[in-house]
Amino acid sequence: MVLALLLGVSLGLVAGWRGGIVETIVMRVADVQLSFPAILIALLIDGMARSMLPREAQGDIAVTVLIAAIGLSNWVHYARTVRGSTLVERNKEYIQAARIIGVHPARIVTGHVLPNVLGPVLVIATINLATAILTEATLSFLGVGLPPTLPSLGTLIRVGNDYLFSGEWWIAVFPSLVLALLILSVNLLGDWIRDALNPKLR
Repeated sequence: MVLALLLGVSLGLVAGWRGGIVETIVMRVADVQLSFPAILIALLIDGMARSMLPREAQGDIAVTVLIAAIGLSNWVHYARTVRGSTLVERNKEYIQAARIIGVHPARIVTGHVLPNVLGPVLVIATINLATAILTEATLSFLGVGLPPTLPSLGTLIRVGNDYLFSGEWWIAVFPSLVLALLILSVNLLGDWIRDALNPKLR
């Protein structure tokens, strides 16, 4: 989630502030990536990393590859949101005043624009956390996520799925319930943060 946030916010700020060809390139890449499901992008990145790395090194950096796959598949929502907010903020009077008095553009972006676009980003981050948890569980369920030696709800569900019809249903049901409750709690946290940051509800 942090990787996706850093990448998406940075690209969104640059695209919204610079405009022109930079904005076009970033947004077209984002549009292309949005046309594919996030799980498919994560599977593609994970598969490419596994094919390029030697087999004996895959287990050691499996967590790093998984983090990179999930992060690179979820940066688009941050970039689009921050780019839209930056387009609104850069035309406001306080930004024009900072430009007139000679403040460096990098300082304007980091000191003035960024704090004013963080509200929606925090809400997206909580929703993205739930998506990242679900993506990791899905990849582990498919056998391409974490190694079997590391704990994962997806691996527990996959193992329990083999015993589902033999009467030992709890092996798959309880990890599934924990996964559902975890995602629900994160989404409720996102709703609470959205309401707390909404000045109209204060």
